Amino acid sequence: MRYAYALTGALLLGGTAASLTLQNRADAQVAQNEPGAITASAPRAGAPMSFADMVAKLQPAVVNISTTQKVTVQQQANPFAGTPFGDLFGQFGGGGSGGAPVTREGQSLGSGFLISPDGYVVTNNHVIAPAAKGATVESITVTLQDKKEYKAKLVGRDPTSDLAVLKITSATPLPFVKLGDSSRARVGDWVVAIGQPFGLGGTVTAGIVSAVHRSTGRGPFDTFIQTDAAINQGNSGGPMFNLNGEVIGINSQIYSQSGGNIGIGFAIPTTEAKPIINTLMKGEAVKRGYLGVSIQPMTDDIAAALGLPKDQGEIIARTEPGGPGAKAGLRAGDVVVAINGETVTPDRSLSSLVAGATPGSTIKLDVIRDGKRQSLNATVTTRPTDDQLAALVGGGDDDDGLPDEGTDQAAPSSSSIGLAVQPLTPQIARAIGVDSTVQGVVVAAVDPSSDAGQKLKRGDVIAAVNSQPVRTAADVARIVAAAKAAGRPSVLLSVTRGRQTNGFIAVKIK
Repeated sequence: MRYAYALTGALLLGGTAASLTLQNRADAQVAQNEPGAITASAPRAGAPMSFADMVAKLQPAVVNISTTQKVTVQQQANPFAGTPFGDLFGQFGGGGSGGAPVTREGQSLGSGFLISPDGYVVTNNHVIAPAAKGATVESITVTLQDKKEYKAKLVGRDPTSDLAVLKITSATPLPFVKLGDSSRARVGDWVVAIGQPFGLGGTVTAGIVSAVHRSTGRGPFDTFIQTDAAINQGNSGGPMFNLNGEVIGINSQIYSQSGGNIGIGFAIPTTEAKPIINTLMKGEAVKRGYLGVSIQPMTDDIAAALGLPKDQGEIIARTEPGGPGAKAGLRAGDVVVAINGETVTPDRSLSSLVAGATPGSTIKLDVIRDGKRQSLNATVTTRPTDDQLAALVGGGDDDDGLPDEGTDQAAPSSSSIGLAVQPLTPQIARAIGVDSTVQGVVVAAVDPSSDAGQKLKRGDVIAAVNSQPVRTAADVARIVAAAKAAGRPSVLLSVTRGRQTNGFIAVKIK
């Protein structure tokens, strides 16, 4: 997955949100896409209408965004240092571990659009954010369609949603467009994208909505409109319009193996972007609700193991000690199926629903535990930054303290799932790098022909099977046999690997 980045000269960017006093908004001017300002002529039978009149009204509000940056680069060490040729190759800098650092200049180009006559501009955060460690943004320039250039100040940015708001000052009111309602977009609707691909200048492309509520796996809050309208490098931050001239998306990413358009582009829906943009325009930081849990989607295998419908709910893999979820009584293995009455689905994930809750507010969680539905109340806190949430991942070494595979000790203890397990001792826990508080059985060998053999490996720790704690191989065998007798096609294992967060893996019963 690639961002639809602008053309980039060297290593990039940096900058912090500037604190501004917002100016009074000029209300006299009419938005370029005001209802009634755009009239669509009827197309001839079997052909789409021309977009020319609509584009003529909208394009003046779409801008080019460029940055100038400085980045400190470590020079390559002089490979001839200490030899008779050292002085001939002084451009390498000194010898030893590296040459002297130098400062270089870089540039980036992207797109954006005006949302008010007094100069507020929406774009992607990655267009104006640092793309290299040690880089700083020296200036941001906004260029209008008539080639007028304005220096821009950064009002606010939100890396999580990849949105940023800039402000320019003009002696005269500026052309602008209003944000529309993306929730009404349907698959198959015509859309028009306007931007600055490859720094060529204003470029218009058209296509249809290919999908809505599309997740790209970029993060817990990535819900996009997918389109086949051509989006390329430099289109980032530009608007996506429907045929009424409403902005329904902010072009953000492309899927491409070559870096060019292959007909799979993604835009941030305006219904998701509006509250964030409004917050950034006030110079405030975006705050999201936080439950303090690690989650997994309800895959077909997990749903089958639990006997639950697929595509509904998400399973709690771990609760943060002392966090809002733990205080509310959530446990690993719980399946959260609704929040405040809204069903948890792949389109409306647990993360996005919790993030939309106001920090300090109480939410109602509908949970399935051991096959029974119950309700819990949780008071959400403020979500930490992505850096604060980053966790260290550990692992074991080659000497894991387990018996050699192929020995009698390593013979599969539960042939029905193809695993050989043994009790987890403190010595083995230290050897494989798991926390001393972890309890369960450790995988000593796997049958490569089994489903478990494709998903687990030697050294994995199984803490529970079908939500029942296991401490011996006999525990595993007993629970698997009970599931098989009940007609279940698989069992759900709670697995720890090294110091990674606990997760759930469904394995088929042979």
